[in-house]
Amino acid sequence: MSLIMNIIWFLVCGFWQWLCWAAAGVLWCITIVGIPVGTQCFKFAKFAAFPFGKQIEYGGGAVSFLLNIVWVIVSGIPLALAAIANGVALCITLIGIPFGLQCFKFAKLAFMPFGSRIVSK
Repeated sequence: MSLIMNIIWFLVCGFWQWLCWAAAGVLWCITIVGIPVGTQCFKFAKFAAFPFGKQIEYGGGAVSFLLNIVWVIVSGIPLALAAIANGVALCITLIGIPFGLQCFKFAKLAFMPFGSRIVSK
């Protein structure tokens, strides 16, 4: 079932979520200092393309908290707004509600990517 949901997700809005996270990763990797942040973006871009069957575990310490603050100021707000807009548009229809809820998970992830990890269900 998760394979079918992932295929539908990618066609409906997963491509755009993937593109946003990948673009953020490319922009962060332009600078040498931003490469660790860019690699985190690429990891979440892969997750944004096919999220069903996986979940996010949040955690981290003081360093993750500080990185998340810098992240939100620079890249987190645009990614969260894009995910929220997708989620609202998808939740208008009854069929789109599961996909809209996935978008809202990405909005939360856009605010706290550091210290988070992806695990299989």
